[in-house]
Amino acid sequence: MNTMAILLSAFVIAVIGLMFFIWTQRRELISTNREAAESIFGAGEIGAIEDPASTRTSRAAMQEERQSDAIVSKVDPKEIEERIDADRSSASVALLMMSFAAAWLLAGSFFGLISSIKLNAPDWLSGALWLTFGVTRTLHLNIVAYGWAPMACLGCTIWMLPRLLKTTLIGSGYAMLGACVWNLSLLLGLIGIANGYNTGLEWLEIPTPIALGIVVGGALIAMPLVFTLANRKATHLYVSVWYISAALFWFPVLLLAAKLPIHFGIEQATMNWWFGHNVLGLFYTPLSLACIYYLLPKIIGRPVENYNLSLVGFWTLAFFYGQVGGHHLIGSPVPGWLINLSIVQSVMMIVPVAAFTINQHLTMRGHFRLLVHSPTLRFIVFGGMMYTLSSVQGSMEALRSINTITHFTHFTVAHAHLGLYGFVTMVMFGAFYFIMPRIRGYEWPFPKLIALHFWLVVLGFALYFIALSWAGFLQGMMMLDASRPFIDSVVVTQAGLIGRSIGGAVMTLGHIVFVGHFLLMLLHRGPQRDQAALLWRDYMPTHAVVTTSN
Repeated sequence: MNTMAILLSAFVIAVIGLMFFIWTQRRELISTNREAAESIFGAGEIGAIEDPASTRTSRAAMQEERQSDAIVSKVDPKEIEERIDADRSSASVALLMMSFAAAWLLAGSFFGLISSIKLNAPDWLSGALWLTFGVTRTLHLNIVAYGWAPMACLGCTIWMLPRLLKTTLIGSGYAMLGACVWNLSLLLGLIGIANGYNTGLEWLEIPTPIALGIVVGGALIAMPLVFTLANRKATHLYVSVWYISAALFWFPVLLLAAKLPIHFGIEQATMNWWFGHNVLGLFYTPLSLACIYYLLPKIIGRPVENYNLSLVGFWTLAFFYGQVGGHHLIGSPVPGWLINLSIVQSVMMIVPVAAFTINQHLTMRGHFRLLVHSPTLRFIVFGGMMYTLSSVQGSMEALRSINTITHFTHFTVAHAHLGLYGFVTMVMFGAFYFIMPRIRGYEWPFPKLIALHFWLVVLGFALYFIALSWAGFLQGMMMLDASRPFIDSVVVTQAGLIGRSIGGAVMTLGHIVFVGHFLLMLLHRGPQRDQAALLWRDYMPTHAVVTTSN
């Protein structure tokens, strides 16, 4: 009965979403013409590149590449001043969340590396309860899932909101309070997990009373969206606004529903994976896609190629993703129709993924050379590509013929990191590099550290993912061979787990470089350069604007 209730609730939410979609069409809040795609640009801004993380030389090279497409070279000074005011209104709350995110990234990396090494050396650091594998792995998951990823996504999208709505951010105090409540609750939850207080449900290990603090924090963080939307000056709601709005609504609802004390037995497992998959697909994913749809066109100075496809991607994500998580329960005593529905919806996810992938490629077509010069663009385009790969791989894993091999193996772990790291984290790195100069009013002090960070995390992740995927495939094939003892499926993964640890160590080194660079910028250390960081200089080199930062 409870399983049917979950399915019915998902159906009702989808119907409400469809009704809302129809209402927006009647009110003409969604436009599919070319002007809609250009709404994030100022008059005359198309053709001008914007990458605050680039050096003067790389910016000149990028602009030279774009000369053939440039429309005009000067933007209305009033529009730029309004954008500077918008940036200033969101700077404090965005910086707070991004600072929390950087701290959690470093903590999560170390616990993840410890957990990985323990798979090869289980007796290492076994003298304390909170350093056993079961605890360090759980701490790593929760720090990344509720610390780094959401704080990074929320900080970046909160900063984008006033730009997208062409007004100043209203209600930032609610978001700052929400961020503090969220992070305090997370810290208490991690302390509880380290001391043995664990629900035993993956992604939901934090004790329920403490997790409700995260629900409250998420609701408070969403308040500026409500107030700023009501006072918007934008006549069109760009697709990024839809992604942000949906994610800020979905997350508190998802976590609250998952934590209600009404789930027991097999229905609890169903709810567990309903939440575990939806928090990725309906929270991290839309916030990351919102960043790509805004930042990628802004960097290259070119609107999204096909705005219709961006809307198709949003609404099909909303309609198809709700029951995807059930494919993790293939082979369990869950009703067959629920598993079949999950498989069908998993395969249907190819539609929104194809819409995004085609759009990204068409938008970048003829401009891939800009990747050589733009550090921000490299992270964002790479992350977008990993979204395509992880989503297609996820759809294939849902098929019974493939699931039979990959389920209960390290292959699933590699796939999870492909989505949350290869896609979400890489996009957030790019967003940080774009946004921080706008918040602080000067450039990143050491541009070469950005390139070093990129190659460390890309090479480390490639080694991590390939080694773990191959080990998982061999593990699955070995477990299907009835003539082989189970221990053989463990031994065959040893080389892959070593590769995982090496790759994880390289990624962690990249994170240290990133956080160290972030702190240097935060504390005003290192060479001070402001050419690309001061927004008005990008477009109005001769225009006098009285401002100290933007």
